[in-house]
Amino acid sequence: MSGFTIARIGAFVLRAPIAEPVVTSFFTIRDRVSVLVRVEDADGAHGWGEVWCNFPSYGAEHRGLVLHRTIAPMALGRTVDDPVALWRELAMRTHAWALQSGDAGAFAAPLAGLDAALWDLKARRAGLPLARLLGGEVRDVPVYASGLNPGNGPETAERARAEGHRRFKQKIGFGEEVDFSNLRRIASGLRGDEALLVDANQGWTAEEARRMALRLNELPLGWVEEPIAADRPEAEWRALAEAYAAPLAAGENLRGQDLLRAASDPWLGVVQPDIGKWGGVSGCFAVGQAAVEAGKRYCPHWLSGGIGLMASAHLLSAVGGQGLLEVDSNPNPLRASLAQPFPDLVEGAFVLTHAPGIGVEPDMRAASPFLVAEHEAA
Repeated sequence: MSGFTIARIGAFVLRAPIAEPVVTSFFTIRDRVSVLVRVEDADGAHGWGEVWCNFPSYGAEHRGLVLHRTIAPMALGRTVDDPVALWRELAMRTHAWALQSGDAGAFAAPLAGLDAALWDLKARRAGLPLARLLGGEVRDVPVYASGLNPGNGPETAERARAEGHRRFKQKIGFGEEVDFSNLRRIASGLRGDEALLVDANQGWTAEEARRMALRLNELPLGWVEEPIAADRPEAEWRALAEAYAAPLAAGENLRGQDLLRAASDPWLGVVQPDIGKWGGVSGCFAVGQAAVEAGKRYCPHWLSGGIGLMASAHLLSAVGGQGLLEVDSNPNPLRASLAQPFPDLVEGAFVLTHAPGIGVEPDMRAASPFLVAEHEAA
């Protein structure tokens, strides 16, 4: 397949206030944000990507500017045959800047969004769904309802079930009384092959996590996500892997070699890289393949807008295995409106189409009330 030349890069920063905040063990999110990347080549073909920016949400404007002022000038005019090679080159060129600023994520995330847009563009030019371009198959993608808040988790699980979900992830780390009240109610209502997952959002020390294992092991859990900080010593993670009956899950807060190492190390059973946070399609596809080859489940993390969600769905479809796609259960005006036509959810799975690329376009007219900044480099 012939290469293409990058002629135009647009960045769109969107911010949508929400009535019900998203609550985690470490922070409360009061608005939903997205930074979209649109890449156009010299022939007028285009592709879309998305930059991770949901915490802190006021960092969205900054990452849009990093993309526009730092990343785009290095990419414009480049002829792309292999997006992986360009991603690696730009990551190396920005490495010293990331060290100097002390803010590696501000460079890694815009690079990830650009990489995803280039892959979408490449797939559209080929007339293939992204999953097929990556060498996989287009299949229905199993999903789970994520982000169940501590104040109404069981009620949200019931609503998600009515929408077609069959797997539910409850946030924990708010004290044993709150946590186990929610978990017992959801677990007691599980039907058939439904599953309950938990996420502590790095909320415990290793000692607290070991103590919590005694009670969590009494519940039918599919996995225990980030019981401790992602950068804690490997010995702590290994000890917890032995203490918990359910597999440990992590990956969204790892980058580079740390993430690739975790994909094959035995202490982690579920690997969860974020396509907009580090690596884009190029990096996360490699991590997903390594995870499946190691007998693990590749379950992409995603909690932002619709473009990144659909790119993650195609990655999971291409990688295969027994993984699940994270679908935020909280209201988000930037989800379906930024991914049209939004996929149907049938019996706990997204039905992907065979449309080229990631198969969707953002409805920028519908999203226009939330557009707070727009940049274009050509």
